[in-house]
Amino acid sequence: MTRIVSVTARDVRFPTSRTLDGSDAMHTAPDYSAAYVVLKTDVGDHLEGHGLTFTLGRGTEICVAAINALAPIAIGRTLESIVADMRGFWRAITGEEQLRWIGPEKGAIHLASAALVNAVWDLYAKMERKPLWKVLVDMSPEQLVSCIDFRYINDAITPAEALAILERMAPTRAEREAEMLRSGFPAYTTSVGWLGYSDEKLRALCRQAVAGGWSHVKMKVGQNIEDDVRRARIVREEIGPVRRLMMDANQVWDVGEAIANLKHLVEFDPYWIEEPTSPDDVLGHATIARAISPIKVATGEHCQNRVIFKQLFQANAIGFCQLDACRLGGLNEVLAVLLMAAKFGIPVCPHAGGVGLCEYVQHISLFDFIAVSGSLDNRVLEYVEHLHEHFLDPVKIQDGRYVAPQAPGFSITMRPESLREFEYPTGPAWRPA
Repeated sequence: MTRIVSVTARDVRFPTSRTLDGSDAMHTAPDYSAAYVVLKTDVGDHLEGHGLTFTLGRGTEICVAAINALAPIAIGRTLESIVADMRGFWRAITGEEQLRWIGPEKGAIHLASAALVNAVWDLYAKMERKPLWKVLVDMSPEQLVSCIDFRYINDAITPAEALAILERMAPTRAEREAEMLRSGFPAYTTSVGWLGYSDEKLRALCRQAVAGGWSHVKMKVGQNIEDDVRRARIVREEIGPVRRLMMDANQVWDVGEAIANLKHLVEFDPYWIEEPTSPDDVLGHATIARAISPIKVATGEHCQNRVIFKQLFQANAIGFCQLDACRLGGLNEVLAVLLMAAKFGIPVCPHAGGVGLCEYVQHISLFDFIAVSGSLDNRVLEYVEHLHEHFLDPVKIQDGRYVAPQAPGFSITMRPESLREFEYPTGPAWRPA
């Protein structure tokens, strides 16, 4: 038996505001950060579970406090008992009766839940000596369904329907697994178009992206429409008419503004408009989707739980599902959203614009293709190029595609020296000059 004996949470921040990496209309000077959790076991340093939840600097300490509040639920449990009842463990974390009052299943508590839940999955994959995606692919349809809490979503998908989707894909899993090992998963780059970049830098980065073989690029919009049009023209000039251009407004517009602004941007042939309004406004997204068709609406990085996704699917409000690996309550809830998306025929293109998110979501997209959707049509996974050097098993991109990770775990273990350097506020990176 492998017992969890301690949970340690750390506030880790990277000063990306100094270069405006990650800047958008809503977040003009972010410091990409993480509430980082380590599960220690009675096996010692040879077997630990690592997880994080992505943040933007200030407030990371709140997520750390929330992880510490949830930690007693995990401490003392054996990994074997958790794996035997993944759904029950997830409910214990997300449904703790007193902490639930300051959730429930949203906000800092849910972000903390994701860090802790994903750390358990990382621990399980390391114990199995497999990358996380392979652990999932090797699970039976019945085992996968048993991990999911269907409470609140039975009106959209039942356990029987989820099982049927997985069983339909099971006989051909091996073919798609071989394809992913051979060719990798298609990616797009967000790194060319952060809103704080100058026109000159934008143009230069677009040229680099074209030279690097990228077929899909994304730019940020939303500060003002005149600037958006000017910058979109630069991007389209540089990438040409064939490559796909995605636009991301990061929630900054009202519903009417989004519809009006897309009329100015339609000439640049956007593949999608991402987060055009409040992430909680399901009916607003549906209104926008009807008004701007055939341009598709994409959203999900701020969708706080499976219930919001359920409503977006039911309302025909989105054309692309951009779930986030740690905005949702960890992998268990991600599985629920993947299966709902498959039922409603919505391609999943996970959000990965943050530290550690590329490392996380490569596993999710590989599993989705191999075991759930069985399709690469309109599926492309976000990639940002910075901060991967801080991970022991960083993502690898080859010819614009994610290379399937092979190291055991969820690829989220940070280098000890990076944790020391960037821990806030004591790390050397944060000491006054």
